[in-house]
Amino acid sequence: LQCWEVRKHNSSEWCRFIRSNPDCRLEGGFLDYLQGVFCVFPPRLLPLAVTLYALWLLYLFIILGVTAEKFFCPNLSAISTNLKLSHNVAVFSLTSPLHGVTFLAFGNGAPDVFSAVVAFSDPRTAGLAIGAVFGAGVFVTTVVAGGIALVKPFTAASRPFLRDVIFYMVAVFLTFMVLYFGRITLGEALGYLGLYIFYVFTVVLCTWIHRRQRREGLAPPGPWEPEMPTDTEERESSGTNSGDYGEEYRPLIPSQETSLRILTTALRPLDYRKWRRKPWYWRVFKVFKVPVELVLLLTVPVVDPDKDDLNWKRPLNCLHVLTSPLLCVLTLKSGTYGLYQIQGVFPVWGLIMLVGSVLAIIIFITTSNEAPPKYHCVFAFLGFLASAMWINAAATELVNILRTLGIIFQLSNTVLGLTLLAWGNSIGDTFSDLTMARQGYPRMAFSACFGGIIFNILVGVGLGCLLQMTSSQLVVKLEPDSLLVWILAGALGLSLVFSFVSVPAQCFQLGKAYGVCLILYYLAFLCVALLTEFRVIRLSA
Repeated sequence: LQCWEVRKHNSSEWCRFIRSNPDCRLEGGFLDYLQGVFCVFPPRLLPLAVTLYALWLLYLFIILGVTAEKFFCPNLSAISTNLKLSHNVAVFSLTSPLHGVTFLAFGNGAPDVFSAVVAFSDPRTAGLAIGAVFGAGVFVTTVVAGGIALVKPFTAASRPFLRDVIFYMVAVFLTFMVLYFGRITLGEALGYLGLYIFYVFTVVLCTWIHRRQRREGLAPPGPWEPEMPTDTEERESSGTNSGDYGEEYRPLIPSQETSLRILTTALRPLDYRKWRRKPWYWRVFKVFKVPVELVLLLTVPVVDPDKDDLNWKRPLNCLHVLTSPLLCVLTLKSGTYGLYQIQGVFPVWGLIMLVGSVLAIIIFITTSNEAPPKYHCVFAFLGFLASAMWINAAATELVNILRTLGIIFQLSNTVLGLTLLAWGNSIGDTFSDLTMARQGYPRMAFSACFGGIIFNILVGVGLGCLLQMTSSQLVVKLEPDSLLVWILAGALGLSLVFSFVSVPAQCFQLGKAYGVCLILYYLAFLCVALLTEFRVIRLSA
């Protein structure tokens, strides 16, 4: 029996059905949401349980967003700086003609990619990944792109737009073919990643050629070229600065501070002077973010190349030597490895604490509060790993709770993916792109709509399926579970074709009419998707 059939039984049998049915076992995660809603809460309190789960789902999206923005992305930026990579290639902030296609593309797309990887890990939740990848694509290329055109009409960057749309259409076509044949092989999974590498190479090559022509006077700046904000605007748009933690109030003349004061200041996620001049809705949202930021500050080091001291906080960084490895081992496979006992006597987490404590004491003794050590860049890699583990843990809980809600309401994973999961993962990009458009950079925001989701679909599907393959099983089955999958794929392809034809037809001058058409298209698609889910629209037998 399938787990969603639990609601067909008498409420007194729900708990026994959940515990005895193998299909009701959730893969990974720290909480068993199915047993919680059907065994812990009595049937009459089912609405309360659903409400609590919905609130926890929203909070998981907050955890993903805060971790990616304030910890994952800054550490990736620091790693790229230490590896002597070009800032334009490493940073996915769309603040230059080169869209930015490597390190922080992963940073901005980390929640989407980790969610896809977790969903692909279980055939029962693979529909979530497909729904989220396609659903986010439709949402971003219609609602977000249309919103940008409504906020500030502009002239699109022609060549980057055409390049990105063509690559994205190829990626959608590949995924359509994979779904049609119902499987993805090792070669096809590697092909996804290879196509993204080719996309990166194309972006770098085109930008290099254009800059060389400009230096030789052969290619004057055209109206298609995205605007370039100042360094200050770049840092603000990328969201990787540490303004929330009082950096703007740093005294001009440095003074000697005790280690205790440095630790308490570094662990303060709220700046009261900034709090007083912010609107009420920012304060409400900040209240929910503070517990997450405090835990992340305790467990994830952040290296900031833009600061004179590289964000070196000796007492806190020494604490990170203990907490970050402990976090990694306790979140890997939901703590399975961390709780394992060596020779049946000593737990792994105890060994990690012992080694971490010794290293922390050595680092504290051999360093000073004023200057970072030469090996400070190692903390960027540690912070990258720790924040990745946080994102992976939150994504696992996210997928499990979405599957639980699907079982409660008898909804398919595909519709949950194209709605809740896609909306949740896209909300950050939506606000950042619309804000960028209001600040006078609509072409950059519009480019982000197409450049970012290329990474999500190619790396999300390619890496997600590749990690599920073993030496004995080099094929992953991706069989569409309903007509909705085909409607979703067709809607995304049609929206791309519409933009590919209509944008050049308007001479790349996009106004409110284009934005209204895209938003109306998404509403029509959403209506058709929901009608299909509830079997109002269905194929005749």
